[in-house]
Amino acid sequence: MNPPRPTTATAPVQGSLPQDIPLRDIHLPEPVSWWPPAPGWWLLLAGIILLAVVFALLRRWYKSRRLQRDIHAELEKIKQRYGSSGNKLKLAQDLSVLLRRAAISWYPHTGAQAQDIAGLTGEDWLRFLDTSGKGDGAFLGDTARVLLSAPYLPADKTIEFDAEALLALCESWLLASHKGGDRKP
Repeated sequence: MNPPRPTTATAPVQGSLPQDIPLRDIHLPEPVSWWPPAPGWWLLLAGIILLAVVFALLRRWYKSRRLQRDIHAELEKIKQRYGSSGNKLKLAQDLSVLLRRAAISWYPHTGAQAQDIAGLTGEDWLRFLDTSGKGDGAFLGDTARVLLSAPYLPADKTIEFDAEALLALCESWLLASHKGGDRKP
């Protein structure tokens, strides 16, 4: 059984809205905001930052170790050259140059209070080597004095000094931990 149908089109239908109220269109939800990001994006950002910090620290560590590796390699070359030639003058010249290069690299000129390593000569240079090393006065002795004159002597000149003692003294200073000038002379 079907309910009876109204006979006129103007008759109100049960459950219908009145004709004078305008209907609104379907409302969609507000678009999803990009802020704040979902937790997964925060984790991704934290991971990227962590990787960048780790990379920067590893790079810094590698560069600091590179100087030490280069100095060790150069020291080994000097020892090999001396072992094959026995030339004491060349040994003293090479050690003097290596000590100067290492000191300039480890103790860079960083301001008015920093000591200008490249400008040190004579007793001041030996005093710097002694105080930045063990500080036991070894560089102020007779063994290290050859470092002052050897770089300026002609190649055919022969000099007498304890080459093994000088090599051991310079090697102990070069292999000491200087860490970029942390130790002040």
